[in-house]
Amino acid sequence: MTFLEEGQIKIHTENIFPIIKKAVYSDHEIFLRELVSNCVDAINKRRMASIAGDCSDGDEGAINISIDREKHSLTFSDNGIGMTADEIKKYINQVAFSSAEEFLEKYKKDNDSFIGHFGLGFYSSFMVASKVEIITKSAVKDSTAIKWSCDGSPNFKLENHDREEIGTDVILYLMEEEHEYIEPSRIKTLVSKYCDFMPVKISLENEVVNKQNPPWRKSANELKDQDYIELYKYLYPFQGEPLLWVHLNTDYPYNLQGILYFPKLSGRSDWENGDIKLYCNQVFVSDSIKEIVPRYLTPLRGVIDSTDIPLNVSRSALQTDRRVRSIGNFVSKKVADRLKLLKTENQEFYGEIWDSISPFIKIGVMEDEKFAQQISDIILFSTTSTDNDEQLIKTKDNTYTTIDSYLKRLPEDSAKRILYCTDEISQKNLLNLWVNQGSEVLKTETVIDTQFIPWLESKDDSIKFQRVDAELDEDLQEKVSELVDKEGETESDALRELIKNALKDEKITVKVQSIKGDEAPPAMILLPEQMRRINDIGALMDQRLPGLPDHHILLINKKHSLIKGLLKLKTSSIILNSSGDQSPSSDLSSQIAIHLYDMARLSVGGLESDELTDFQNRNSKLFGELMEKAL
Repeated sequence: MTFLEEGQIKIHTENIFPIIKKAVYSDHEIFLRELVSNCVDAINKRRMASIAGDCSDGDEGAINISIDREKHSLTFSDNGIGMTADEIKKYINQVAFSSAEEFLEKYKKDNDSFIGHFGLGFYSSFMVASKVEIITKSAVKDSTAIKWSCDGSPNFKLENHDREEIGTDVILYLMEEEHEYIEPSRIKTLVSKYCDFMPVKISLENEVVNKQNPPWRKSANELKDQDYIELYKYLYPFQGEPLLWVHLNTDYPYNLQGILYFPKLSGRSDWENGDIKLYCNQVFVSDSIKEIVPRYLTPLRGVIDSTDIPLNVSRSALQTDRRVRSIGNFVSKKVADRLKLLKTENQEFYGEIWDSISPFIKIGVMEDEKFAQQISDIILFSTTSTDNDEQLIKTKDNTYTTIDSYLKRLPEDSAKRILYCTDEISQKNLLNLWVNQGSEVLKTETVIDTQFIPWLESKDDSIKFQRVDAELDEDLQEKVSELVDKEGETESDALRELIKNALKDEKITVKVQSIKGDEAPPAMILLPEQMRRINDIGALMDQRLPGLPDHHILLINKKHSLIKGLLKLKTSSIILNSSGDQSPSSDLSSQIAIHLYDMARLSVGGLESDELTDFQNRNSKLFGELMEKAL
């Protein structure tokens, strides 16, 4: 072995290695991604140079990672283009000098085949190694093998070597605290994470450990549904199958490929933790790409692979610029196109997955005006309609409609009022009242639609949404003439007075009406639309479910038999005893009035837990007194 030279690496500061360790590369495991990327670059360079006739052809590109437990060392071997002594001086000793850029300039090729910069990426080795050696032989004819070594200081050694094979070995002698990286399972995990889809075969001690061929690099015509599903299951094990997917592929004005999946959401946490994986030329970079895709698409899963996304020098963070915003617009448009096509070609399936994809769409149209323009006509609502309208989408469990379709089914002389409910259980009585009278009611989602419905109204001031418990139309009321007693009071007046005196709450407005239909309850809570919306918004800001506002309407159904009985009980118990107190019958009528109010509150979830206990106690006492009178 002939000694050639000693010297110092040309750097601008003596503290370059601490900077690389702490500032440039904060995550130690990144060294594997960088070294394997360099191996791939070397293989691609040899392939390109051999085509130009500047070096010998090589075997099929291959990378091997080997472990020496005794020496606590890792070796990364490739059969790429290798380096001469001059190239080592230029690309290694001058930290961060880009051999890739100079090579591309020479051969005037696009940079899609080149992953990174050898200089700085190589020095990530010193995050885990106390000493690093490079043994390399260039593919250029008559080249001599060279060995370079450095102990993490600015000092290096360069000498001849007896290596015969073209290519490069990078040998890392691990620091004691980094011995985890001599465990094969750890290396396999890192290869799977960062290098799984690199275009070159990667072996760990002669066992191939990467998949190599990413489906997203193929055209959609080359893939079957099962190919997409298998990729999803591989990337996200134990997550079941995706709802649908969007294949991305463009080379202008930027180069981008990818596959995005709509998952089956399991809860709110899926909205807070995006899991789209960002690749740069098949090298995994990050699973947080909130700067690239719009916020409403972050719950999607899958892969975006682009060489045109601007990353910082360590590829660990995204640098936002005009290209990034343009890529975000491209992705959202492709998602919109896919959904529109699906609704056109397979309406029933679109309806089946609507509940899962509706959060994406509703939040998206509220946040992104372009997205709203593309997709607003495919927004669905579950409906009570049983018509045979072709515009309705019917699935096994639900019937869906668009707003336009709903409005077309309204009677010609009616206002553009859209009836809706947010809870079929708590609003069941009033929902049934409207449906039984022939009205179509939309079923909405409480949380998102609290904001989405006002947004829809703001885009079309000719429509107005009204929840089923906001007010009752005259069509639901029976017009009944009432007799006036000698004091000028009607039965409705008497009932109103009885209930207000029993409740003793001026914030409650008591209305007495005769409601059509035998199924109408004796008492109902009505919440004026605007008052309820204010209450819902306040509840959202407070991160809790909306309760019953202090100011609300108690509607008494005079037609109900229980109300008729209450009126008779009140009429028969107006005699006062000698002390001036009301008779026991009058006290009983007050208890029934309170009971009616509690039942109305209970039907809309307006009783707190401690109030439920009081309700049960009063209920037991009331029925006890009624049984005593009956016996």
